Amino acid sequence: MTERNLSGSAPNPKPKPEPSDLIRSVQRALRVMEVVGDVPSGLSAKQIARRCSLNLPTTYHLVRTLAYEGYLIRGKNGIFQVGLALSDRYADLAKAMKGPATVGEVLRRTVGDTGYSHYLGKIVDGRAAVTAVSEGSRSPHVEDLIVGFDDGAHAHALGKALLSTMTVQDRSGYLRESGMRRYTDHTMTEPGALEYDLAQRAASGVFTEVNQFYPGVGCAATVVNDSPEPSKRTVIACTMPLHELRMNGAMVKTRLRRAAEELGALDD
Repeated sequence: MTERNLSGSAPNPKPKPEPSDLIRSVQRALRVMEVVGDVPSGLSAKQIARRCSLNLPTTYHLVRTLAYEGYLIRGKNGIFQVGLALSDRYADLAKAMKGPATVGEVLRRTVGDTGYSHYLGKIVDGRAAVTAVSEGSRSPHVEDLIVGFDDGAHAHALGKALLSTMTVQDRSGYLRESGMRRYTDHTMTEPGALEYDLAQRAASGVFTEVNQFYPGVGCAATVVNDSPEPSKRTVIACTMPLHELRMNGAMVKTRLRRAAEELGALDD
């Protein structure tokens, strides 16, 4: 049975062992950006210091440096918000993770054919992550499914497809560290139920879920590259209104397999 904390949610992932040569000032600067990013309206230096457990002089040095470099913006009344340099780094991340332009072309063409949003997923630093997105007008917008999102692998089809490429032992360890958060009333939160579901879906090669990650949304995914090297494993997924997955399931699966073949050819 999945271990849960007092609030009923899944346990937090175990922290990585801390290297002995960390640069504390860099750690503190990153922490400052994280806490400021969590509050769209911004924070004062005193609020940042309190949330980061820093003294005020150190906080002033950090926010002035980050503002100078463009990672923070100092607004009226000394309120700091995230700066444009951070969005530039996000764009760099998106370019690096999505791979060659031809990958984007395959996604866009598939979106054009179906009207549904499509996603590429890979194992990044040991996590099942979204690495490219091409949105379609017929799919509901799912705000979490953006480049870099690496949670909820047990709940959405992209994550399930990537989990299927792992051994049972590796998958068990992954879920133990990540937890199995309940996103909706239909989310699977027991490893045994997920193992059964993966085994059932593996026969067709297409992994689907309905209402498990986002209410009213269906998701389907298939494996592009099941490489022995985890970082090269790739899947493609799509989302759509729940009733359209039920009505057009056969077409969706056929088009998804075709896109996977096109993407797989790019790796040859």
